[in-house]
Amino acid sequence: MSSESVMKAVLVKDGKGPIENLYIGDAPKPQATLPGQVLVKVRMFGLNRMDIWQREGKYPVPPGTTEIMGVEFSGLVAEVGPTVQDFHIGDEVFGLAYGGAYAEYVLVDVGMLLPKRSELSWEHAAAIPEAWLTAYQALVLNTNIREGDDVLIHAGASGVGIAAIQLANFFKANRIISTAGSQEKLDFLKSMPLPPTDTVNYKTEDFSKRVAEITGGKGVDVIVDFVGQDYWNKNISSLALDGRMVLLATLGGGSMPQGAEITPILYKRLRIQGSTLRSRSQEYQNELINGFKRDALNKIEGCSTGSQGEAGHFKIYVHKVFKWTEIQDAHREMEQNKNSGKIVVEVA
Repeated sequence: MSSESVMKAVLVKDGKGPIENLYIGDAPKPQATLPGQVLVKVRMFGLNRMDIWQREGKYPVPPGTTEIMGVEFSGLVAEVGPTVQDFHIGDEVFGLAYGGAYAEYVLVDVGMLLPKRSELSWEHAAAIPEAWLTAYQALVLNTNIREGDDVLIHAGASGVGIAAIQLANFFKANRIISTAGSQEKLDFLKSMPLPPTDTVNYKTEDFSKRVAEITGGKGVDVIVDFVGQDYWNKNISSLALDGRMVLLATLGGGSMPQGAEITPILYKRLRIQGSTLRSRSQEYQNELINGFKRDALNKIEGCSTGSQGEAGHFKIYVHKVFKWTEIQDAHREMEQNKNSGKIVVEVA
């Protein structure tokens, strides 16, 4: 294999395993040969919980996708395939991938790319795609957030949680209640320019009782959940009449808890939907990105001419930037739930 056809990438010894199995090695370098394909030289990539699950062998990648981890990145266009007109070699971009962002080069469909303004840093650009598109999908497409809704957002200090809180503010939600597991994270959420109206420490408080107190017994109209089993009964109790809940992950278990009741779903006319982004079709993801560009992208700091952090403009929160030679430390930071905001890795 010639040097031009090889690149460096973060790989997993034996295909799966613990953090210690992560290493940087050689992998085939992809090429933009088909219509609509773009090859990007990666500058930074974002970490996501699915990366940990994939490393552990618990998250099968979509058919035909590289086994290299990573679904979001920022970088420079290195090659363009036939029919690509919107981007050119050398353009600064950021975007989504089905996989492969933990590498020197990633191959994506042109519809998965967004142009990076010079005011937007590489690290902030890499922190946007997965978190903000997942949050946008959850609130706009899955739960149809409306002005005046009361909203409960779990894992508020996560990348998706932070994005969802700001988007709920933008869509003029009434009460925005967010959970987190430490006072440090709650204080962080309260310090945001577009903060939640109320915060709950799920380790020391029963969030369903707090929701009842905050909403005067009505409950919330929308829940964005990542936990599943451990939160199920409290989530159902927390939903108002005609409430909508989207389940984005099952961090607390993937089966129904003991004593789970179906009756409240019926009589409260609840709508519960599971959703993942990575498994969606190319057409769906392209449409999602177009909707996000229309409604929200130009309101993110560095993506518009507005002042950073002012009302109506979204902030990107990066917890820490690691060198990719520190990829084991980056995974460890996420596994230990130390981050408030995104963990980003620099390819160098």
